[in-house]
Amino acid sequence: MIQCPRGTRDFLPDEMERRRFYEGRLRDTARTFGFREVETPIFEDSELFILRSGPNVLKELYAFEDKGGRSIALRPEMTAPVVRMFVNGMSNDPKPIKVFYFGQCFRYERPQSGRYREFFQFGAEIIGVATPQTDAEAIATASAMLKALGLKDYRLRIGHIGVLRQRIADIGVPQERTAEVLQKLDKKLYDEARPILADMGVSDDDMEALFKLTETVGGTEVLSEVPGEAGDWLRQVVAFLDAMGVRDVEIDLGVVRGLDYYTGMVFEAEAPALGAEKQICGGGSYTLSELFGGERVFSTGFAVGFDRALLALEKEGASYENAGIDAYVICASDDMRVEAARIAASLREAGVSADIDIMDRKMAKAMKFASSAGARFAVIVGARDLENGEVTLRDMTSGEQRQVPVGELAGRIRA
Repeated sequence: MIQCPRGTRDFLPDEMERRRFYEGRLRDTARTFGFREVETPIFEDSELFILRSGPNVLKELYAFEDKGGRSIALRPEMTAPVVRMFVNGMSNDPKPIKVFYFGQCFRYERPQSGRYREFFQFGAEIIGVATPQTDAEAIATASAMLKALGLKDYRLRIGHIGVLRQRIADIGVPQERTAEVLQKLDKKLYDEARPILADMGVSDDDMEALFKLTETVGGTEVLSEVPGEAGDWLRQVVAFLDAMGVRDVEIDLGVVRGLDYYTGMVFEAEAPALGAEKQICGGGSYTLSELFGGERVFSTGFAVGFDRALLALEKEGASYENAGIDAYVICASDDMRVEAARIAASLREAGVSADIDIMDRKMAKAMKFASSAGARFAVIVGARDLENGEVTLRDMTSGEQRQVPVGELAGRIRA
């Protein structure tokens, strides 16, 4: 038996309905905040992701050469494709541009709980302006999305990459090696960072002070410890968030995000129900467009790890009840099958979801199938009833049934 590839999944009908339900909540929230949907190709030129993340990203890419000899990669994330799309077709549009997107991404890494080689991202970008209010707008949108999903317990951690960049520069780290150090700090790999910093001539005291800075965590009172322009910026972001009703935030200067292109505010959302691997959302302010041939444009964006968010909901005990169908049409006898098909078609034309027995089952088995299909009503088509222009409508929950004129059937079911 051929199985689906490792790190991928099949979504059966019940699970697919559940996923579409929660995806719909995210879409509705994004539109409420004024975002409009976009879509980009699942594969792009490999260079797009190398320019964004460096040549080391090739180890994680599903990359291949197409029949024209071009180096192509399945997208490992969606920010770079969206910015490429902006440079190609939206750079002259009025700013800011607010877009959202949803789709699958691919990374060749070891599958584990909540992490797959094919996974789904829901993200949003505000392109064209760098202000504290823009950053607050992005964080507030992300917070509203997590709330709309129904998550009861999640934490928002906000930092500013400029604080660490400045400290790293002050202790003598060359600019071309800043990303290497930030990646270690992002994962709190201090033991791995020490020999790298020592090789650059950084003293032990400066190293410890840098590591201590990444451990600066607390409520808004911590903002008094954030120096310079970065501190002023974060204070304005928090003030806007407070005005927008987003108050339960944590200041964490250890939020790094580990990517070169972030320029200012960075943030992450965590779901404690997931244990150690608890991050479900992340983002920040950045510039990327100049890498892809456009002018330098400031943006703020984020992405929700859809799979991990759904896993967090499961861990919290959230349940989803499948909608089922409105009506299941059953023949009382074989000579009624054409009439049953006619009635099912009329229900569908009236906007009522309806299925019909096409397996020639006996009445008892057809009723059992209607129940397993989650039908709210069974419509039983019999010759004697139909002579009077009626059918039998059975409530599948209460078991109550009544004769209903065919012309009133759709209205009764809708009501």
